[in-house]
Amino acid sequence: MRSAFEAWAQRDGHIVRRREDKPDEYLVFETQRRWVIWQAALEHGKPPGGRKTAAQKEAAAAEKRAVEAMQRPPAVNADEAAVRNQVLNEVLDAFSSLGGAGGMDDILKVVQGLKKRQQEQADAPAAAKTLDRHNA
Repeated sequence: MRSAFEAWAQRDGHIVRRREDKPDEYLVFETQRRWVIWQAALEHGKPPGGRKTAAQKEAAAAEKRAVEAMQRPPAVNADEAAVRNQVLNEVLDAFSSLGGAGGMDDILKVVQGLKKRQQEQADAPAAAKTLDRHNA
């Protein structure tokens, strides 16, 4: 218990040297007073060192950030996963069909091709609805 108090007191900048004639007491009155308060707090079940130092606050904040960083991202529903998978497969197919090392030119070709295909797919249902109206 005393070693925990002394570690805390040193972090807070207090002198923890003890008196030579009375080794149970601290040389500096303020340290002795805090030791008595520490003991009373322990007896009453309160955390010793009532207020947090700046280093303790920073350590708590860093721990909180670490916990938040390790939490998993929100789950993706099945529809979103299917769309992402389809897009990924289309991109991979487009790049593998190019087979070249053109860099940005290849990327632009893939993006333009995917945009064109997406536009065609969007126009196809609209065209089908138009034909259905004319045929009816």
